[in-house]
Amino acid sequence: QVQLVESGGGSVQAGGSLRLSCATSGYTYSSHCMGWFRQAPGKEREGVAAIDSDGSTGYADSVKGRFTISKDNAKNTLYLQMNSLKPEDTAMYYCAASSYPLCVFGGTWSDRNEYNYWGQGTQVTVSS
Repeated sequence: QVQLVESGGGSVQAGGSLRLSCATSGYTYSSHCMGWFRQAPGKEREGVAAIDSDGSTGYADSVKGRFTISKDNAKNTLYLQMNSLKPEDTAMYYCAASSYPLCVFGGTWSDRNEYNYWGQGTQVTVSS
């Protein structure tokens, strides 16, 4: 059974940092495209960042230069380092796993329908 479990969320002031983790089990995540999404109240779930089997990465324009996605294959864990946080980054953050080995950067990597498995989410709140 595939399980994705996020952790690391919390409350920080603007300009602060957080590192989210997504522990995976029952899934060879290193061989697939993995992504981070977020959803703020009243808004659509949006793609934040993705990384595929060969380590290529992609980011939403709103987080480029501030967020970094990475993975530790030995620990079966996906990370999202978030720096220079802004109040508009406040949302529930989800990790997601695709059935495909490569993310379609410049294409569908940020489309939630490309991902088959989801975690339960971790809340990030940034105060001004």
